[in-house]
Amino acid sequence: MPKESAESSEHMGPMPKKVDLKVKHVVLVLSGKGGVGKTTVAVNLAVALATHGYRTGLLDLDIHGPDVPKMLGLEGAKLVAYEKAGIEPVRARENLSVVSMEFLLESPSSAVIWRGPMKMGAIRQFLEDVHWGDLDFLVVDLPPGTGDEVLTIAQIAPHISGVVVVTTPQEVSILDITKAVHFAERLDLPVLGIIENMSGLICPHCGKTIDLFGSGGGKRAAAKLNVPFLGSIPLDPAMSRAGDEGRPYILASEKEGEPHPAKERLYEIMENLVKIAGEDTKEQ
Repeated sequence: MPKESAESSEHMGPMPKKVDLKVKHVVLVLSGKGGVGKTTVAVNLAVALATHGYRTGLLDLDIHGPDVPKMLGLEGAKLVAYEKAGIEPVRARENLSVVSMEFLLESPSSAVIWRGPMKMGAIRQFLEDVHWGDLDFLVVDLPPGTGDEVLTIAQIAPHISGVVVVTTPQEVSILDITKAVHFAERLDLPVLGIIENMSGLICPHCGKTIDLFGSGGGKRAAAKLNVPFLGSIPLDPAMSRAGDEGRPYILASEKEGEPHPAKERLYEIMENLVKIAGEDTKEQ
């Protein structure tokens, strides 16, 4: 085994040049592992920011498993490129522009078989050659872990306000949160906070909370690691259905015939994030 630690910054090589991007706040959404609902959280946070008047971009950097287009009802959409004039992002709604690897694939089932250098080149192009315009927030949905995509965006994106770590409530999640937080610290990136997803199921019949995955792991981890806790999001079957149907859950209406217990929590988390990032909360 090499003498250097696996986390040694010596293996990162020289720092690449930052991209020139007109954005106030870049927010990286991470998770220590898959299956915690990170993309669902990233999509709904981006939509919440846009509906509150912030000019928002959503960059899907899960290159091998891009799910953002499905959750926003944008399957089949394509990026439009003009010769020597850059690339137009897909407009999801007012104040929200989206870029995803899926917009370049022949079909959603096409596999991307790329090594690190190709992914790093694509990430730079998604930042540098896309006409994002003037943004208040660029929300970046990243694949689980701390691999090439995460390191590349952390090195080349300008104005990174910090990292948001998504987890589930179990005690075992603390180990994965710790890795993500330590990764951010190694790169001198502020941790904007931890979000605990799937934090209890609110019974639709009796209204009581059922802790399917335990409770409080994310909040305890935040206290232990001395980073902000942005909030918890309860399990809501309507959120899963909304993603499958391409409808942002956070736009769900009470007129649809059922309460949406996670919707208020998502807006609270968005407002907490905005305050920590140093922005004033805008009205819808």
